[in-house]
Amino acid sequence: MVEGKRKSGSKRKIKVRVPSSKSVTQYKKRKPAKAKCAECSADLKGVARVRATKLKKMPKSAKRPSRPFGGQLCSKCTRKEIVRRSK
Repeated sequence: MVEGKRKSGSKRKIKVRVPSSKSVTQYKKRKPAKAKCAECSADLKGVARVRATKLKKMPKSAKRPSRPFGGQLCSKCTRKEIVRRSK
């Protein structure tokens, strides 16, 4: 039987072959939702989709794009904002 803590739907089941050549089901947490643009709520490109524990260990350049408003606004909204501020 499955342990009680693994019965929830929040964990995903992954079938893995272990070194002893057995096929085992492992239970892992799901990926978080994709990052959204603050203005138009489009999916952001180049933003890592990992849990906070892995995000802590990643270098800053791998977490988000290194441009103004990187990780906050999509490229279209960034372009609009820069043009708006330059006037």
